[in-house]
Order: sequence, then C-alpha cells, then structure tokens
Amino acid sequence: MIKKENLDKTSAWPFVEAKKMLRERKKIIEKKGKIILQTGYGPSGLPHIGTFGEVARTSMIVNALKYLTDLPTEIITFSDDMDGLRKVPDNVPNKELLEKNLHKPLTNVPDPFGKFKSFGEHNNQMLKNFLDNFNFNYKFKSSSELYKSGFFNTSLQVILENYDEIMNIILPTLGKERQKTYSPFLPICPDSGHVLEIPVKEINKEKSKIIFENNGKYLEKSIFDGNCKLQWKVDWAMRWYALDVDFEMYGKDLIESAILSTKIIKLIGKINPSGFAYELFLDEKGEKISKSKGNGITIDQWLEYASPESLSLYMYQNPKRAKKLYKEIVSKTVDEYLEFLEKAKNQDELQILMNPVWHVHNSNIPKEEMIMSFSMLLNLVETSNADNKDLLWKFVKKYKKNISVKDFPIFDKLIGYAIKYFDDVIKIKKKYKKPNDNEKLALKALIKTLDKCNDEMPPEDIQTLIYTTGKENGYSKNLRDWFKLIYEVVFGDENGPRMGFFISFFGVKETKDLIKNKIK
Repeated sequence: MIKKENLDKTSAWPFVEAKKMLRERKKIIEKKGKIILQTGYGPSGLPHIGTFGEVARTSMIVNALKYLTDLPTEIITFSDDMDGLRKVPDNVPNKELLEKNLHKPLTNVPDPFGKFKSFGEHNNQMLKNFLDNFNFNYKFKSSSELYKSGFFNTSLQVILENYDEIMNIILPTLGKERQKTYSPFLPICPDSGHVLEIPVKEINKEKSKIIFENNGKYLEKSIFDGNCKLQWKVDWAMRWYALDVDFEMYGKDLIESAILSTKIIKLIGKINPSGFAYELFLDEKGEKISKSKGNGITIDQWLEYASPESLSLYMYQNPKRAKKLYKEIVSKTVDEYLEFLEKAKNQDELQILMNPVWHVHNSNIPKEEMIMSFSMLLNLVETSNADNKDLLWKFVKKYKKNISVKDFPIFDKLIGYAIKYFDDVIKIKKKYKKPNDNEKLALKALIKTLDKCNDEMPPEDIQTLIYTTGKENGYSKNLRDWFKLIYEVVFGDENGPRMGFFISFFGVKETKDLIKNKIK
C-alpha cells in the first residue's frame, strides 16, 4: 500500500486530475456511490490514435483513483454514431458508396469495407477490438442504440422543456446566417434518411414533438426513440446529464464547446463533469492529425513497430503540450520507455509515483533487465543483416552467454519490432557517407586501433581508445565530428550508439570487417 504522505505529495498529472475531480464532485460522487468517466469517439473515420489516447489517459486517472478512494469506477466509451456523415474520408475504399449516403446517420451508412451492417458499426468494432486487445476496462455505448431504445427520452424531454433558454445560450455564439437555421434538435428525414440541419418552426412540449419544414413540406416529428438527435454541444450536455458523468477529457479545440455544454447542463439541473483539456497531436508537418485525412501515424502502424506500453507512454507525457506524432517518433519513445523501466529499479516510492511507467503499467512495473536500447538494437539489425528474430537472438546469445529468451519477454518483442521498424522506416532514409581520402585514413587508423582490442575488453576501455584515435587523426578540436564520421559511414546516420558498447557487443572482428566494407 502506498503511503498517504506520498499520495499527497505526488504531482503526477493523473493524481492531480483525480484529486481535483474528487474535490469538485465530492457530494455527488458520495451520494451516487460510484465514479463515471467518459471518453468520446466520432466514428466518421477509422479509429484514431487520439481516441486511444483519451481512453489510455482516462484509464491512468482510474488507476490513480484506486489509491485515493474505495468507490468503484467505470469508463464509458461513447460513440457518436448517430451523427450524419458529412464528408467521405480519404482513407477508405468504395468512396462512391459513401458519397451516395452522405448526411445519413453513420449507423445507416453502408460499410464500404463490406464487413458490417453499417460504416458506424464497422468503425465502432475496430475501436472495440483495439481497446480489448489492450485490456482496457470500459463500457461501450452507442449513440444510435441509446437514442432508439428510448434511454435518452427523459433527458430529451428536459432539453425540450428548456428549449428557449438553450437557444439563448447557443445563438449569441453563432454567425447571423447560422442563427437563422440553428436548432438544438436535428430531425431524421423520413424520405431521405438524412440528419436535417434545419430550423424548427414550432415545438409542442406536451406531445414531445417538433414541427419543421423540409422542401416546402411541413412535418411533425417526435423527439423520442431516435426520430431526432441533438446538435453537438447540446448533445454533449445531454449525455453528461443522462449518464451522470463525473469526468471527461477533450481536445483543446473543444474548449469552447465544453464551456457551452457546461452552461446547458447547469441550466437543466446538474453540475458539469470535471474536465481536462489536452493539446492536439500534429503530423510531421505540424498540421492537426485528422481521422478523415489519415495523416500522422495510425494505431496499427505504431503497434507494428513498438509495444502498446510505448504508445501509452507517449500518451502519458506532457498531455497539455502539442506533440508531433509520426513514424520517426516511435524509436525515441521506445528508448524513453526502456530508460524509465531501468530508473524505476532504484527509485523510492514518491519517485516511482512520478515515473511514467508506473501509470503505463497500472502500478505493476516489470522488473526485466535492459539488454540494450532500441536505437542500439536497430544498429544491430542493420550491421548483422538479421531478418528474423531467431537470427538476431543467436547473435545476442553469442555475446551474452547463458541468456534465456523466456526471461526477457520485453526484449524478445523488441527484436521483432526492431526488424520491422528498420525495414519500413529506417532503411529507406539511410544515406551512407562516402569518406574522402583523409577520412579514409582516419577510419583505417581506427581499424588498426581495434587490432589491439578483444571481445573481453570493457566497453569504456574501447571507447577511450576510439577517442584517442580521433584526437590523433585530425579531430582533436571536435570529437563530435569524429563520431559523426563513424556514424555516417557505418550506420548512414549523423547519430549512433556509444561505440565502445556497440563494439563489445557486436564483436571486434565483426566491427573491423564492417568498417572495411563501408570504406570500400
């Protein structure tokens, strides 16, 4: 059990947010006897890495809550799948099929992949499959199901009762043209099946109906049982109200929406959830990552190259700072993950609470020893020409006697990731330097230096000899350029591993042969 004084002292953001929620909603939570946290998903495109980020981060807050309260917790993952399809995503097949079904609720749009009854159901299932594979503990809820089943009916009636006051909250935030057409209720057209964004002509609170005009024809619709859905900001407030949500995080771009939804839920009689606005993910060009564009890196791509835990680490770090998210960021994050695992072995309780891997692993940090960094492993993949795990393990065992694969499950997976990442991401960007005559002489001097070394020498002794060789061959004023030369010629990159360690692991003879081949 963690000491209370350390729980009080820690400034790790999941604890900060959990404490804030318990303060803000103390009476409500105690009366209810449970804590409900919500994450939102817009299934207009394939599941988005930002959606995973919301569930991962919310799960970290739930983990913190376990140490702060005995009350049970529940994460709702809510899919707004009754929303109308506004545009065709760039990264799906059968675009013509979607084009024909624009403006229909996502659960009424055919699945372009041909696997499910609807596009909404397909994207929902993709999200659930991933969250299940990651062992997240959540309850999935579908907007379409809750609207059509009547679950939202009571809350919809409350919205209708407060129609004029809600309009007074929303209208001042809209432009003059939009004010003319805005309505909190979006009827589903009985003819086209479209979600209609048109003004309501009349409301009937007693009969729970709205009257609207479409194509010159006046229609009367019940607000219940999926005949209508609510506009986004009103829908968000209604969802908080109906599901009794205590906490929800959201992207920085939704702060204004959250402010309006907060005003609406207070109007209809409840307190808004505790909130947390995170910064958005950017692609390599600094543009916002979009579901429809498919820019940046996808969940599936990350998991081809690295562990789910490394992705969780990326989500944990600096959630209120905008971060670029692209393939090259993966190797850096994996190395940070391994470094945090190593640090945890010598940390006290308060330091461990501040260590990201405590939150990534739900407070159960693996004890596995680190054999080498991911970047070092990538260099080994290249220099050994290994194209499968067994070959690379044989190489590792050659220099790490009596090592057992079963004792290193993290490293075993890391080897597979390294081979895939090197082939897909690193290899195509390699630019090997062709050394000039003076540089060749310096590298040949390095080969002669390695003649004095053997595989039993400590890595630091080898490193010292490499330093000396550089100083004696024209790099005394800038040893950084010396190592840059080695890296560019041998590894095709400006940066590389600590050479003493690399050589002691890769082998002296193998390193000499490698440099000779690169010089040729």
